[in-house]
Amino acid sequence: MKRFRTQFLLAAALALAVPAVSTAAVITIVNNDGAGEGFNDPTAAAPVGGNTGTTLGQQRLNVFQHAANIWGAALPSNIEIKVNAQFNPLSCSATSGVLGSAGPTTLFADFAGAPLTGHWYHVALANKLANDDLNTTSYEINATFNSSVGGATCLTVGWYLGLDGNEGSQIELLPVVLHELGHGLGFSTTTNGQTGAWNTTRPSIFDHFLYDPATGLHWDSASMSNAQRAASGIGCNKLAWDGAQVVAHVHDFLGSKPVLTVTAPAGVAGDYAVGSATFGPPLSSTPVTGQVVLVADNFGNPTNGCETITNNLSGKIAFIDRGTCTFPVKVKNAQNAGAIGVIVADSVAGCPPAGMGGADATITIPSVRITLADGNLLRAQIANGLTATLISDPAKVAGGDALNRVLMYSPTTYASGSSISHFDTSAEPSLLMEPAITGGLSSNIDLTRQAFADIGWFTGALDVPPVARRATLEPSAPNPMAAATTIAWTLSRDENVDLRIYDITGREVTRLAGGRMAEGRHSIVWNGTNARGERMAPGVYQYRLRTPSLDEQRSVVIVR
Repeated sequence: MKRFRTQFLLAAALALAVPAVSTAAVITIVNNDGAGEGFNDPTAAAPVGGNTGTTLGQQRLNVFQHAANIWGAALPSNIEIKVNAQFNPLSCSATSGVLGSAGPTTLFADFAGAPLTGHWYHVALANKLANDDLNTTSYEINATFNSSVGGATCLTVGWYLGLDGNEGSQIELLPVVLHELGHGLGFSTTTNGQTGAWNTTRPSIFDHFLYDPATGLHWDSASMSNAQRAASGIGCNKLAWDGAQVVAHVHDFLGSKPVLTVTAPAGVAGDYAVGSATFGPPLSSTPVTGQVVLVADNFGNPTNGCETITNNLSGKIAFIDRGTCTFPVKVKNAQNAGAIGVIVADSVAGCPPAGMGGADATITIPSVRITLADGNLLRAQIANGLTATLISDPAKVAGGDALNRVLMYSPTTYASGSSISHFDTSAEPSLLMEPAITGGLSSNIDLTRQAFADIGWFTGALDVPPVARRATLEPSAPNPMAAATTIAWTLSRDENVDLRIYDITGREVTRLAGGRMAEGRHSIVWNGTNARGERMAPGVYQYRLRTPSLDEQRSVVIVR
């Protein structure tokens, strides 16, 4: 997990400037490390993943400048952006720690060219808008990264210093640098998220797009009290970004939203947030609908589904309480009792849950996890004929609210350096500006560019044609197959791919493809054999493609 700490040095200024057409920004990494350390570490290193440096220090610097070049090409400015960067030991353990931190050296308000008066702007953005260097004696961004990563007691998997996104089990440095530079360029609030107090009586331009639907107010509204801002910062997925550019392009980057839709009784009807499972079939646009039944296993806690379930769940959606055993055990027991889907209710209070981990290739029904509060509400209505649907709704985006505004990270307990100034972790595929690094990001700046358009980095609308960021899986052909079938898929970016065949019971037959693949269309022929080369019997089989942006399966029939 990644934690971030952003600090600000504050200033206000009034400057005059002559408007000019902006060119691609020049972002310069300034090496602030001493001899023999950080960027100057002479430890020999073999070139890796497109990084041609031959010392540890040079490879680090290459990654930083590569990230700077990505942002420079994406953002327009006539004023050089200087990043004061260094590697130092930061808080860390063998399994978690601070990877890095970055923020603006100075803030400006009420300068010539400012779109909104009375609002703080990070200095790099202020310089761009003023078309003048308002900060002539200093850098624009300070950045410090953890030099201890990869040591005996600090995130021992180490940094991956390649530029190709092929990080494996290591921590890829490139997206972390892109993320931190994003904070320094403007993706962070200057308001105290814990108290809700503006910085020296002014909100930030970032606050102008932080919307709290509970009050109907934005964070920069004078009608919103400090207490209301602080409450929305721990509002459990209620704070959203409503900038026009992000809203307009949200479907270009985020996938369909997995939801639990309750249709009866009327008093609890509606959509409920869920966490998806890493095992079994993912939710799809094909709904799984049924009456919800509370499981009974008649041992210990009879509703936790950890033992053989004794009531008949045929054609039903099982409702199971969390606790004692693993998620796959619960779902498999429900499947054995005839369930067509599973709802697992959390046992402790919290925000809409993360996914359910575990593995069991024999699980063939979908399952989801809901909060304790939603679980208590729905459990009370089971006796009244609770009916629900499990679906991945293409009209809604994963990581968005009911109106598809992207949610901001606002857990129930305020997390210093993480809350507010990040997109929420429910976004799928993962976004660059989430509070924790995830695989598959690499060099993609995704919706961050649209957020930058909202806060003023671009003049007028940001012209970004819709793109399919998600991978797509095609129907196999021929299907039914006698001797062989071709399975094809298209990647909208370079991604890690895993393609496997399963039989009707969910047992793995063979793995057809795995590893990093380039953007574009790919195909492979399956000749109907298993991993040992043995011909499979006639029947229905599933092929499942997993990438960081897609988890989808389809059926293929063998006829002899």
